[in-house]
Amino acid sequence: MKIRPLHDRVVVRRSEEETTTSGGIVLPGSAAEKPNRGTIVAVGEGRTLNNGDVKPLAVKVGDVVLFGQYSGSNTVKVEGEELLIMNESEIFGVLED
Repeated sequence: MKIRPLHDRVVVRRSEEETTTSGGIVLPGSAAEKPNRGTIVAVGEGRTLNNGDVKPLAVKVGDVVLFGQYSGSNTVKVEGEELLIMNESEIFGVLED
């Protein structure tokens, strides 16, 4: 099954949670903070401007992005995998090598 977000929305697969701290303490799943980075798996067509033109998104499928802790509050399950749906404006930046 594929998912195609509309307008200026993107679908993000959240990175795996860290289960140990830098000091070696193992955290249970409920105590671990959810990561604020992930990989874009789908993008919409773009944002519709007031004059009717469509501005394409600045991110693309495969980009690793940073977002806020409370960004992407809309989650969906697709084939058993939990994905985040957020507006492009909720993305802080793209991580590059």
